[in-house]
Amino acid sequence: MGSIRRSKTKRRTRDLDQIHTDLRSPKHLARHKTAKPSEDLPGLGQWYCVECAKWFEGEHNLLQHRRGKNHKRRVRMLREEPHTQKAAEAAIGLQTDNGRSTRKVSTNLAAEETAMEVET
Repeated sequence: MGSIRRSKTKRRTRDLDQIHTDLRSPKHLARHKTAKPSEDLPGLGQWYCVECAKWFEGEHNLLQHRRGKNHKRRVRMLREEPHTQKAAEAAIGLQTDNGRSTRKVSTNLAAEETAMEVET
């Protein structure tokens, strides 16, 4: 028997698209911050890194984190726009086509054909 792989959720942080939404909307970030009581958070919830979605014990730890490689990597990844479902569907060819552009072309072609028949 093999070992069972389980996903580690203890150290799991928010996904990039969620953090991107936090950066765009202060309301979304405030809702996330108030989800847990401050007594349960490290440092009573005073020091928070928005880009990495992590709480820290003190100001010194937060400053050390911001100088680190992991924080800088996360900031670089956040500069890119997150992928959307619409872009993913367009990449594989599942686009919504409600026929508006083809109708105009066909009516224009029909009008040109009748104009040509009248001229000849």
